[in-house]
Amino acid sequence: MKQGKLKIFFGYCAGVGKTYAMLEAAHERRREGMDVVIGYIEKHDRLDTIALMQGLECIALKAIMYHGITLEEFDLDQALQRHPQLILVDELAHTNVQGARHPKRYSDIQELLHAGIDVYTTVNVQHLESLQDVVAGITRVQVQERIPDAVFDEADQVELVDIEPDELLERLKRGKIYHKTAAQKAMHNFFVRDNLIALREIALRRCADRVNKRVSLKDRKSTREHILLCLSPSRSNALVIRTAARMASAFFAEFTALYVENVNEEPLCREDLEQLEQNRRLAQHFHANIVSVAGENIAQQISEYAKISGVSKIVIGRSSPRPHSRARTLIDQLTLLAPDLEIYIIPDANVEPVKRKRHRLTHAHVFRHRDFMFTVLLFLGATGINLLMYHFQLPEANIIMVYLLAIVLISYNTSSRVYGLGVSLLIVAVFNFFFTAPRFSMEAYDPAYAMTFAVLFIVSFIISTLTRTMRMQLKVNAMQAHRMELLLETSQQLQLAENMAQLGEEAVRQLYKLLNRTIIIYSVRNKTLQEPIIYHEHLNEEEEQKYLTENERAVAQWVLKNNRKAGVSTSTLPYAKALYYSIRKKDRIYAVVGIALQQKEVLSPFERSMLATMLNEIALAMDSMRKQNHRRVNR
Repeated sequence: MKQGKLKIFFGYCAGVGKTYAMLEAAHERRREGMDVVIGYIEKHDRLDTIALMQGLECIALKAIMYHGITLEEFDLDQALQRHPQLILVDELAHTNVQGARHPKRYSDIQELLHAGIDVYTTVNVQHLESLQDVVAGITRVQVQERIPDAVFDEADQVELVDIEPDELLERLKRGKIYHKTAAQKAMHNFFVRDNLIALREIALRRCADRVNKRVSLKDRKSTREHILLCLSPSRSNALVIRTAARMASAFFAEFTALYVENVNEEPLCREDLEQLEQNRRLAQHFHANIVSVAGENIAQQISEYAKISGVSKIVIGRSSPRPHSRARTLIDQLTLLAPDLEIYIIPDANVEPVKRKRHRLTHAHVFRHRDFMFTVLLFLGATGINLLMYHFQLPEANIIMVYLLAIVLISYNTSSRVYGLGVSLLIVAVFNFFFTAPRFSMEAYDPAYAMTFAVLFIVSFIISTLTRTMRMQLKVNAMQAHRMELLLETSQQLQLAENMAQLGEEAVRQLYKLLNRTIIIYSVRNKTLQEPIIYHEHLNEEEEQKYLTENERAVAQWVLKNNRKAGVSTSTLPYAKALYYSIRKKDRIYAVVGIALQQKEVLSPFERSMLATMLNEIALAMDSMRKQNHRRVNR
C-alpha cells in the first residue's frame, strides 16, 4: 500500500495561525477535487477558525470517560474506516487519554500515513524533543507534550506559519487567541516579547536545519563523523541524549547510544530499569543505534567500543563527585584511555551529589553476611594451619604461601574487593604477631621484617586484585559463551525443521530458553494470523487463556498490519499482557511473537540484545524455508 504524505504547519507559538492556514489549504485541496475530512480541530472558541470549518466533512469525535469526566478525542478507527484522501488532525504533540491505542497523537497520524491517507497537522517549535532544554532555558516552562524530531524531519512538507511578535501580542490582547482572563495571565508568563522573539528565531533556524538535512545520499555517505552517546539509568541522561542528538543532526553523523552493564554491581532495581528504558526509547526517537555491552571497567568498555567502531565524538553527562573521594571520575578515565577522541561533557545544574539507592546497595553488598563469614572462617583456618606448621618449625615461606592461597580463595569467592584488601592488612598484622620474634607483640627485632611486611602486603593486594579481575572476566566470558551457545543451538535446531509449523514450535522453545517467560507465536499465511502456539513448561489452562483473548490477538494483528512492536512496555497498546514483535525480513512478515511481561516490566539490555539477534535468526530460517517451498512448487 502506498504511504500517505504528511504536511506540518509549523509555528513558534500558539496563535500564529497554524490551524487557520491548515484549513485554508484544505479548502484549496477540496476545490481541486480531493476527498478531504476533518479528523480533529482544536477550536479554542476562535470564531474565524470555526467559520473556516464550514463546508468540510467532520468525523465525529470519540467520547471517553476519564476520572468521571467525558473527554472528546480523535477517533482513529472511524478515520481508518472512512479512509479519505486527506484528513486534518490538529495538535500533533497532543497526549491521548489513558486507554487509547497510542499514548501520543503523532502515533495515530503515523498509522493513518501507513494506511495510505495524507495528513495535515500542526505543531509549535517548543514541542520538538531535541529543543526541550533550549526552550525551557528561555521560557522557564517545561513543555510536557513533545514529539520525536524524526516525525518533523521526515515530514513530506513543512510550512512555516509566521507573524511578527508584536502582532501576535496585539492579537492576544484583543482576545483572538485566548479569553481575556487567560490572555492576561499568558502575557505575564509564556507570551513575553523577549520569549516570543527567541522562539521565533529558533523556529526559523529549525526549518533551515531541516532543509539542510535533505542532503544527497552521496553526501551522507561521505561523512566520517560518528557520535557516541553514553546511556545510563539517570534522570539527567535525557539532557545528554537531546544534546547528542542535536550534535548528530548538525554534523549529519552516525549516532550510537551505548549502555555498559557493570558486572561488578548488583542488577538494577526496577525503578532504575524503567528509567533506563525511558532513556533508551528517547535515544531511539532520535534514530540512535542502541548497543549494550558488559564488563567490569565502564570507561574501558566505552573506549574500546569507540576505537573499534570509529567513533569521533563521545557525549557524556557530568558525573556527580562522591564526597571525600579522590578516585578518578569516569570522564578522567576516558580522557586517559582515549586521548584522541573529542569528549563533550554535558553539565546539569539540577543534578545533586550521588545519594542514590544504588550507592546504598553497594554498601549492603560489601558487608554481605555470607561473604563476611566465609572470609572469617577461611582466614582463621589458614592461621590455624600456619600455627601448626610453625609448631613443626617449617620455613616461613610456607606460612606466607598458605596466606596467599587464602587471599586467592577469598577474592575469588566474595563479591567485593574490600574483603581481599582487609585480609591483606590482617595477614601482615597476624604474621607479625604470631610468627616473628618477639611473638605475641606487634614489634619485630629484625629490621628486615619491615621489608618483608611491605612486600607481603603488596603481593597480597596484587593477588587479590588480579583474582577479582579474573573472576569478573570469567563472568563476562560466561555471558558471552551463553549467548553464543544459545544462538548456535537456535541455528542448528531451526535447520532441522521440515516445515513452517515445526519452525514456529522450535522458535517458541528457543525463545523460552532465553527469556524463561511465556511465549506466544502467531504464524502468518496470506497476510493473516494463524492459530497461536503458546509455550511455558509450567503453564496451567487459566494462565494460558489470559494470553489467548481477542484483545491480545488484536494487538498481534496491529503488529502484523503496521510492522512495529506493540504491547506491554511500549507506547502502543501498553495495557496488553505481552510484548509483541514481528518476525520479518525487510517488509515480509512471517510470524508475530509475544513475550509475557508484567505491567511496567522491561527486558534487561542483555535480554533485548539477544532477543533481537534471535528474532533475526528465526526470520532468516523462515525466509529460507519459504524459498525452498517455492522452488519445490515450481519444479
